[in-house]
Amino acid sequence: MRLQDRTAIVTGGASGFGQGIVECFAAEGARVIVADVNADGAARVAETVGGLHHAVDVTRDEDWAALVARAMDEWGRIDILVNNAGVTHKPQSMEEVTEAEFDRVLSVNAKSVFLSARHVVPVMKSARAGAILNVASTAGVSPRPRLNWYNASKGWMITATKAMAVELAPEGIRVNAINPVAGETPLLSSFMGEDTPEMRAKFLSTIPLGRFSTPRDMGEAAAFLCSDAASMITGVALEVDGGRCI
Repeated sequence: MRLQDRTAIVTGGASGFGQGIVECFAAEGARVIVADVNADGAARVAETVGGLHHAVDVTRDEDWAALVARAMDEWGRIDILVNNAGVTHKPQSMEEVTEAEFDRVLSVNAKSVFLSARHVVPVMKSARAGAILNVASTAGVSPRPRLNWYNASKGWMITATKAMAVELAPEGIRVNAINPVAGETPLLSSFMGEDTPEMRAKFLSTIPLGRFSTPRDMGEAAAFLCSDAASMITGVALEVDGGRCI
């Protein structure tokens, strides 16, 4: 029960890594708001863990304002924020990515972190405590070809994590990131371009432990970094990648 009675917002919590984080947090005693643009999915996951759900577009400032207001109405505080919501573009040459695709990737993967900080950081500053976790990617450390702007957005998130950690440390707020490798999530086929045995084998050949990551892998890492067991850890981007970035 590492997160007993803690309150947590998890974006993109309706599926994939986000769902794994929600499930682990709830198992560790946290009260969770599952925040997702997929309202039905968020409701489904929230019901399974006895949590709350909230429809949110993480690229919209007004949606963040409403989400934080909901959390404060329900709990009166926000102990943990997990910025997990993320998207990618299809594998293609960098110059072939459309402006609309670029804008969407940067809005969901980068602007959402900025917007979350505008609304959540003041709450945590008032409490002089809090943990923020950004779900980045090994793509921000060891980029894969033909995913250029997705790679760049995750590199941005890693740098933002470190910058936030330095600035917020005196306020009692820790900020960390996790860098997942490709996993069994709805984004896997987007990363590969096509979901075939050959393409899966190609991806797996780059992971020394020889398997894709799972939502549970991410949940366990997230629970550790957001718990008191990691009270001396801030500004790290933990690679949960089966050795891919070695």
